[in-house]
Amino acid sequence: MKLLLLGIFVAVLLGCGLYSMSRARTVQEFFLGDRGVGPWLSAFAYGTTYFSAVIFIGYAGKVGWGFGLSSLWIVLGNTLLGSLLAWLVLARRTRLMTTRLGAMTMPEFLGARYRDNNLKIFSALVIFIFLVPYSASVYMGLSYLFNQIFGIPYLYVAVFMCVLTGLYLVLGGYRAVALTDFIQGLVMIGGVAMLLYYVLHAPQVGGLKGFLPALKTQNPALVSPFGPAGGGLALLSLVLLTSLGPWGMPQMVQKFYAIRDEAAIRRAMIVASLFALLITFGAYFTGSMTHLFFDKLPVDPVSGKPTPDLLMPMLLKNLLPELAATVILLLVLSASMSTLASLVLVSASSISIDLTAALGIRLSPRSGINLMRLLCAVFIALSLLIALLKPAIILSLMAMSWGAVAGFFLAPYLYGLFWRGATPAGAWAAGLTGLTVAVVGSLYFKLNPAVIPQIGCAAMLAPLLVLPLVSLVTPALSGEHVEKVFGALAPTDKAYLLTTAKEVEST
Repeated sequence: MKLLLLGIFVAVLLGCGLYSMSRARTVQEFFLGDRGVGPWLSAFAYGTTYFSAVIFIGYAGKVGWGFGLSSLWIVLGNTLLGSLLAWLVLARRTRLMTTRLGAMTMPEFLGARYRDNNLKIFSALVIFIFLVPYSASVYMGLSYLFNQIFGIPYLYVAVFMCVLTGLYLVLGGYRAVALTDFIQGLVMIGGVAMLLYYVLHAPQVGGLKGFLPALKTQNPALVSPFGPAGGGLALLSLVLLTSLGPWGMPQMVQKFYAIRDEAAIRRAMIVASLFALLITFGAYFTGSMTHLFFDKLPVDPVSGKPTPDLLMPMLLKNLLPELAATVILLLVLSASMSTLASLVLVSASSISIDLTAALGIRLSPRSGINLMRLLCAVFIALSLLIALLKPAIILSLMAMSWGAVAGFFLAPYLYGLFWRGATPAGAWAAGLTGLTVAVVGSLYFKLNPAVIPQIGCAAMLAPLLVLPLVSLVTPALSGEHVEKVFGALAPTDKAYLLTTAKEVEST
């Protein structure tokens, strides 16, 4: 039964890739679905990219074990700040401005907005370099789960994931990703509902009336509003890192570029927020129950060291019947595949679209798509290589990469959308500040998981202060260029969007 369900799932993914292949004839069609993606596909693409195997295997187990029910603050942050406000504040403005500037990627937008080709090149390199370890962390998390439930060796799982991701992504591009994300999102919703059912009905938990007394008996701090004493700062850092981070992550922002029109944005905002609420609650609530199933952290059979990364895989293996465990496996597989596809697509675009254009290399539509497909394969191979080295720092690896990328892009992107006074020097200073804080801070503390979230938050917040300070004392962009950038954002916003939507439909 497990293999049958897995086979059906794989066949559906490959079918989506083949179906979308004929509609990916240009780079814009391959990378953005020709800016014609509807609200449901866009919302599910955002949500499934947001939440990967790392949340279920790394974050849910580790955070739930350490903070108990107070980890549900992350649910609130991810839903309101990471999803609802992100769509409300960023989506419409991003869709308008990138269409106005003809930008398909984050580096293209920054290069056009700040009129700086070097910023475009450097941004592309940041994406390609730092999203590789992030992608590797997703491979690692999924491989742990496959190994526990199916008994398949880690190596085979990692290679299988690489091949599957590469096939359906290389075939169909963003449209295939969006279509499969919708299917995977439905699987994730069903899987989370099933997960909550079995956890709440476990004798150790005792249902809705029993879980609070049971946790309180284990440790009263597990049911306190802010977790164990002294953990408030660490918890706040995790909330900010995972909720504000998506505002500056290129693979998340890409969903705003590709959506069809303003009406679609409003519907997608609601769907994406509800999706985030359900998925994060299922993950972190289950993680907070791990103290009721384990007396101590399980030991990694390879390293011989206790690790929270095995809490969730072992819980699922021991608690759920075979069919339910298979569905949960497909849940995590869905979350991982969608995240990996978006990471690979955005990273490949950083070279095939941004660097080639910045270096003055002109490619035909067919050559552009073939180059992007080749770079997708290269990115997947590099991620696999890191995953096979199996560093015992899955959560730290993901958090450092997240902090570095979000720290570099958040301030230049956010101020670039809303403030006419943001200057190229300000964008450079902010981006380099965030990148330096994330990388140097992480290495200085030797990727210590206890401080990585705080470093990631500092990497995102410090540039928000640096950019306006530097912009106020450095040369401004010309009034003509600023008007070109912001001109479409005058009182004719709605008319402009409707015109753009008609143009997309006509193509």
